[in-house]
Amino acid sequence: MKVEQISVFLENRAGRLAEVTRTLAENNVNIRALSLADTSDFGILRLIVTDNEKAKEALKAKGFTVGRTNVVAAEVGDNPGGLHNILEMLAVGNVNVEYMYAFVTQSGHNAVLVFRFDQTDKAIEVLRSNGVRILSGEELYAL
Repeated sequence: MKVEQISVFLENRAGRLAEVTRTLAENNVNIRALSLADTSDFGILRLIVTDNEKAKEALKAKGFTVGRTNVVAAEVGDNPGGLHNILEMLAVGNVNVEYMYAFVTQSGHNAVLVFRFDQTDKAIEVLRSNGVRILSGEELYAL
């Protein structure tokens, strides 16, 4: 299952990230997970939110450049080696991880890994065939 992630391109200047979070808060959109990467000139804010359409419309209305990407959310035990096991499966399956970020669920027993792959469908097949639980968008947005 693929999950939609939104990406927001930000000028690398003070207050710009706060404008994004203000816009989402004013539109009652909750952030479930995020990652921020930067260069000297701009940043890319990747977000999993509770309402993608509302978030995209609100951010575009405020002048932000917003894109969408399909990612995969995999659940793994929150213990030493959990991430390594997933990465080893993908390496054996010859699937490249373009980027990823993670968070721990409220129970503290599991972590959720959000991946962008070079071969998304193949990655899902490799993970599922190894017993890894793939989360749907609805499950991820509800966490």
